[in-house]
Amino acid sequence: MQWETVIGLEVHVQLTTAAKIFSGAATAFGAAPNTQACAVDLALPGVLPVLNKGAVERAIRFGLAIGARLNRINVFARKNYFYPDLPKGYQISQYERPIIEDGRLAITLGETSKTIRIVRAHLEEDAGKSLHEDFHGMTGIDLNRAGTPLLEIVSAPDLRSAQEAVAYARALHNLVTWIGICDGNMQEGSFRVDANVSVRPRGSDTLGTRREIKNLNSFRFLEQAIEYEARWQIAELEDGRPIRQATVLFDPDTGETRMMRSKEEAHDYRYFPDPDLLPVRLDEAWIEEVRAGLPELPQDKQARYQSELGLSAYDAATLTSSRALAEYFEAVLAAGAPAKPAANWVMGDLAAALNREGLDIAASRIAPAQLAGLIRRIEDGTLSSKLAKEVFAALWAGEGEVDAIIEARGLRQVSDSAELEAIIDQVIAANPKSVQEYRAGKEKAFNALVGQVMKATRGRANPQQVNALLKARLD
Repeated sequence: MQWETVIGLEVHVQLTTAAKIFSGAATAFGAAPNTQACAVDLALPGVLPVLNKGAVERAIRFGLAIGARLNRINVFARKNYFYPDLPKGYQISQYERPIIEDGRLAITLGETSKTIRIVRAHLEEDAGKSLHEDFHGMTGIDLNRAGTPLLEIVSAPDLRSAQEAVAYARALHNLVTWIGICDGNMQEGSFRVDANVSVRPRGSDTLGTRREIKNLNSFRFLEQAIEYEARWQIAELEDGRPIRQATVLFDPDTGETRMMRSKEEAHDYRYFPDPDLLPVRLDEAWIEEVRAGLPELPQDKQARYQSELGLSAYDAATLTSSRALAEYFEAVLAAGAPAKPAANWVMGDLAAALNREGLDIAASRIAPAQLAGLIRRIEDGTLSSKLAKEVFAALWAGEGEVDAIIEARGLRQVSDSAELEAIIDQVIAANPKSVQEYRAGKEKAFNALVGQVMKATRGRANPQQVNALLKARLD
């Protein structure tokens, strides 16, 4: 039987507010345990939550960015469950009336584009953290994260492979960092993914029983976990064993998922509106103010790069994979480089140099104006593509500016026809056998002669000019 994998993602995005969602305690990462937990976070008797306006503003920003419906009146609810790092015995979240519903996010996989539905996104507080490994026979509780503002973003089950899921997660990660609502640091837990995975016979419209893989904090683990889980479910079904709904964890060391607990349903949490928090009313003027402050979004840039600059869908998607990369590329264009060569150098040699040293674009050792200067020297014939790579390496090493490097290293391309003709005459005279073979119809002999000319000029001759002059001499 042919099987189809069906995937939906729930992504927890930590919002970039300096204070928690219902208290004034700080949200900075890495503080000593329980040093960033106030009376509200500890759920001491008599305390009341006060909503952080900045968290709501960031949610509005995201809703506008995905073209979603913003519920002008949305409600906070209590999600009741017991866990040691949840002092109140409930989490403040949103259930029936979330702030965001019915959005869309486009993803690109190679040259293929697809739109993924976002069912809802709701505001909620994070729980604390249980520390099992630091205490022998005991568990420590750190409440620094308790009350940290989260936006939980829930996709429809529109994803059909681990690769699509990763493409969606990357696009979402790019968007929330692009609009400044999340720092995107997956190692610190700022962007965490839960994957709901099921399988069904190909062609069926009925969803299979899903299992939820919790707390995936890297794109590589997300892909590995989904692929393993889909294979496991298929094997179970083909062996005649039913899939039971469950929450599972992914073990990166073994590459396998393991059951954590049976999956809870909404009624298990006994949701009801939080009596300590009034419904949130979104003012139209505030929404328009937030809209006016949005930057040009990735999908809009991609469309513009294709229509105005003539770039492919793949190039446009790659160049908008982060806001910093898009801004670097546009700075190269502003400094006078043509679009396609600029895209090739940014995605090619520059990306390779950054990857080799584990740097991001903000740490590039070559400024946009320097890269544009290099590209201009290729375009005006001063440099060949081969010589340009040598100049690029010198720029990366901090040896100065483009023109100074060219002069200091003697890299200016030889384009003087008289000089090239003299060198070509010398090469023809020194290689009578190759000349004879070319005139006998052996094309490889011509390439050998071109190689001799390039060698004589130490690679500085204009290859197109050499070809034209050599052919004129031989024909």
